[in-house]
Amino acid sequence: MTAPTVDGRWIRWTSPAGDAGVQFDAFATQQPNPTLATWTVWAGPNLDRATWTLTASPYTPSSLLADLSENLAHATGTRQAQAAGRERRTSLGTTPPAIPAVNADAAVSRTRQA
Repeated sequence: MTAPTVDGRWIRWTSPAGDAGVQFDAFATQQPNPTLATWTVWAGPNLDRATWTLTASPYTPSSLLADLSENLAHATGTRQAQAAGRERRTSLGTTPPAIPAVNADAAVSRTRQA
């Protein structure tokens, strides 16, 4: 993440490539208005034209947001688009794992304590 920028009530951090970031709304933390997002994590061309956003309340732990933002910023920068002509295959296992055999001849011993 780059150094934060301050724009009025917002503090913003963006990835070095500028394709992901985090925004903190200082005004929203002081207002009991549930429609204002305190934290916005985004990815896309910019915050106003984001491909996706994730919003969080002031009760969200900052450590969670920091870890999530760092992982998303790194993943966004390294993601590769698939070629249009490539076939995508998914291999699903259809055979369940073997269940261990139980010896039916084994005697079960129980003791009763008085």
